[in-house]
Order: sequence, then structure tokens, then C-alpha cells
Amino acid sequence: MYYGFDMGGTKIEFGAFDVQRNRLMQKRVPTPRDDYEALLEVFTRLTQEADAELGVMGKVGIGIPGMPDAESGALFTANVPSAMGKPLAADLAKRLGRPVKVENDANCFALSEAWDDSLMGYPSVLGIILGTGVGGGLIINGRPFSGRHHIAGEFGHLRLPVDALDRLGSDIPRVHCGCGHDGCLENYISGRGFEWLYQHFYQESLKAQTIIERYRAQDSLAVEHVERFIDVLALCLANILTVFDPHAVVLGGGLSNFDEMYALLPERIQPHLLSVARVPPIEKARWGDSGGVRGAAFLNFGV
Repeated sequence: MYYGFDMGGTKIEFGAFDVQRNRLMQKRVPTPRDDYEALLEVFTRLTQEADAELGVMGKVGIGIPGMPDAESGALFTANVPSAMGKPLAADLAKRLGRPVKVENDANCFALSEAWDDSLMGYPSVLGIILGTGVGGGLIINGRPFSGRHHIAGEFGHLRLPVDALDRLGSDIPRVHCGCGHDGCLENYISGRGFEWLYQHFYQESLKAQTIIERYRAQDSLAVEHVERFIDVLALCLANILTVFDPHAVVLGGGLSNFDEMYALLPERIQPHLLSVARVPPIEKARWGDSGGVRGAAFLNFGV
């Protein structure tokens, strides 16, 4: 049995899955944001309740909005202050009497999608989240590749490529990022970036959905904006695809619901790849809000 926890800033979602990936249990509880002992107790209680109900000692995986330190295991997770700097996996393993895996929630998203029936035949799946920011993960043979410091897949903190700057205009502001650098991709190709670019060029603040509605109504400014945005997104994705050369790509996050993207992107990406490369299938994420808890549980598949 495989247990997954999706730890967020306001809630923790728990799910128990069997080897066929069927979900047998589901619970949601508030996240103890300021009390580490209370946080450990929540994980312990939910795990023990599942053990008792299912009659097994399930394997435990946790997805977090951040990453563990590669050497100490201490978490960097600003959205959950109670866990910041704490060795959650080690402390919880002692309480539960079993190993505990902790992974970035974007990697869990990608892992959940890679284990979908329709994608399991691909040796590598690249998941990219276009939400408030940009994140993602690379899944190779059903396992996440986290890198030495657990930052593999942090695509949002690459810098804008030269061709994207040409498309946006050389005077485009290098927006300061929360990571401490300027000009990171996530400030331009995320859902938030989609809105910021519209405001920058047209001096009107609109939500992404409103811009998309105007685009579908053939509003000239919205059409111009989407054309520019898709070009920039394609340039950024072409760089990522050249580095990883995945067999399939899955897009998640709020902007992934802009369905017109999936027809527009391949023809915009292809000219920027090496001549021997072809654009892989680019598909919309299937599991939505359930992806985090599924992926956390699947961290232990094959272990």
C-alpha cells in the first residue's frame, strides 16, 4: 500500500493507493503552520489510521512546496513555517518506524502524470506547471530526477533567452524574482506573467481568463498579446526541450486550461530545435488537484 501526503500552506491532503493506483482513502486536514510537533502529529495520526483501516504498514511519501537540503534533509519550505529548516523525513521515519520520502510538489505533479495509463509507455515525461509561478519535474523510467540539490525542474528560474528578449523588446523590464535574480522565466510565462505582460504593453490590468475570453472574441489587443506570449513561451520551451529531449510533455497549472495553446505551440517550437529534433507530444495535465497526493504516493513505487 502506498500513502501520499500533499502538504500545502493551508491544508494537508492524504491518500492511500493500491498497487493498481486505485485510491482507497482520502482525507484533508488543516496544516499546522506554526507548530512542528503538531505537524508531525498530523502525519503520524493519518498514517496510523490508514494502517489500522487497511491492515498494512503503507509506504509513505510527502510532497512539499519546497525542497529538502541534500545533506542535512532540512526543509526549505517558506509556505509552511513550522517545517522550515526541520528534518521532516528523518523525524517522521522515527515515529512511524519506516522510511519516509520527501519530494518537491512539482516533481510529484510530474510523477502523477507520468504514471497515468496514457503516458506510462514513455521512457521520459517532462511536467511543467504554468501557474502563479513556473515549476516542473523530469520523470525518467517512472522515477523523478531531482538532481544533486533537489532543484532539477526549477525551470522558472532560468533566465529569458535572447530570442525571447528580441520578441518582447530589448527594453522589457527585467522583473525581480523572489529567488533574488532578475529576468527569471516565471515572471513572464506563468499565469501571473501572462497578466503582467498584458498590463505592460496595454496599460490595463486584466485577469488571465478575461484576456483569454477577449482573445476568443477576436479582440485585436488580446490576439496580439496571445501571439506574442505564445512565441515567447515557445522559445522558452524550445530551450528546455533541447536540454532534456523528453518523450512527452505535460502542462499543468491554471494557464494549462488555455486549450488553444496545444495547437499553437508545436509549430512555434519546431524552428528553434536542432534540425534532428521533433516536438514531443504536449498534453494537458489529467489529474488536477489530485496530482500532488498521487505523485507523493508514487514516490515509493518500485521501492
